Amino acid sequence: MTDIPLDRFRARLVSCGSYSSGPETLSPVRRKPGWWTTFSFTWSVFVVFPFCAIREFFRSLTTEVWARQCFKTVQKAERFGIPVTLDGWENRVKVSGPVVYLANHMSTLETIMLPPVLLTFGPFNIFVKASLSHLPCLEKAAAHMGLIPLSRKSPREDLMQVFSKGVEQIKAGHSVLIFPQGSREKVFSRKVYSSIGAKLAEKAGVPVVPIALKTDCEPTRPDGKGWFKDFGTVDPTKDIRIRCGAPISGKAKDVHENVFAWIKAQLDEWGMPTDDAH
Repeated sequence: MTDIPLDRFRARLVSCGSYSSGPETLSPVRRKPGWWTTFSFTWSVFVVFPFCAIREFFRSLTTEVWARQCFKTVQKAERFGIPVTLDGWENRVKVSGPVVYLANHMSTLETIMLPPVLLTFGPFNIFVKASLSHLPCLEKAAAHMGLIPLSRKSPREDLMQVFSKGVEQIKAGHSVLIFPQGSREKVFSRKVYSSIGAKLAEKAGVPVVPIALKTDCEPTRPDGKGWFKDFGTVDPTKDIRIRCGAPISGKAKDVHENVFAWIKAQLDEWGMPTDDAH
């Protein structure tokens, strides 16, 4: 069993549109749940932040450095016997130029696993909660990596920030990633699913590329408290899935509904909880 290099991983996404953990990279035995499994896996996720802050301090942080550090989490998952499956990425290969990525938000894990994937198809920016980019020593690194903070206190201010910064980055050739749910949610629900991303795509004149994520192997802590509230108990029996849908264009209202329906259908297929009620 050997780790797959990031370059070969990306080559598969581009040539085949998919990647699935195989016997050459996946441990034949899944790690048993427990405090050491949780600590070890969580460390590979958490360490990305101080690592990038240190590299920024020494002026050696690049998006490629960021991607490679993030990719170590994919490799750690496979070493723990957690299968990682990506499919549908031929849909992204067919689209030239920037897009608006819209994805469900299940855990902190996807914010680490998506950069090495999305950077395969060009530069991109992520809209994140302001507190993440304001962590000690991380603000400059976050800006360098393309993280754009949102206060999530005023929907109107957030909308203006998304429009101004989003259109600016798209005109510069960068794609934009938005989590319409705003915060991590166990249930993918229409009640907390914002249309802000669809509105940005319409305003910028680019398609939306939907992404469905299953990253519940490391959920948010149920009590929602403490410094490490974003890192719950790791369950190696749960697979990781990242699926890319076909690009969707049109009026914001229609795009919003179509993206929600597509993501919900994928999560339903994977047995994840969803709620279609208004």
